[in-house]
Amino acid sequence: MPRTGSVRAPDCRYLQRDRLPAQPPGAGDVPEGLQLSALAAGDPTPDVLVPYWLAAPARAALAAAVRTGMSGDEVHPVAAIHLADVLTELHVAMARDAVWPDPAARVRRVAGWDDDVLPVRLSAVELESVLSLPELPEALRTALVRVPR
Repeated sequence: MPRTGSVRAPDCRYLQRDRLPAQPPGAGDVPEGLQLSALAAGDPTPDVLVPYWLAAPARAALAAAVRTGMSGDEVHPVAAIHLADVLTELHVAMARDAVWPDPAARVRRVAGWDDDVLPVRLSAVELESVLSLPELPEALRTALVRVPR
């Protein structure tokens, strides 16, 4: 018998790959009306990053306060990790604006802010670590607390 180049169904070693199941796996396991989420019940929810729009002097003051706080012995090791994340976010905010300048520029234009204002995205635990720093300037502390979470 001459072969045409394709494998006949009985000769194929991977028959299950040739046919699609009638229903996707797990379909029909959920009772009607029950809503599903991507997270399992009881699992921790991911951190929400809130943008804090800070001008260059405020970002510099935040970086200085974080570095000063991290250099001291009284900072908790977990808080030090969150503070390091804040320093990283300060760098990421500038890099994000360099690569994608239009989104922040639109917000600045609508809000009437100067060109040096950038969003610094902080999670709740990062914000708590920053607010616990005694070196944080009071004006910056007020600006950070004022943003709704």
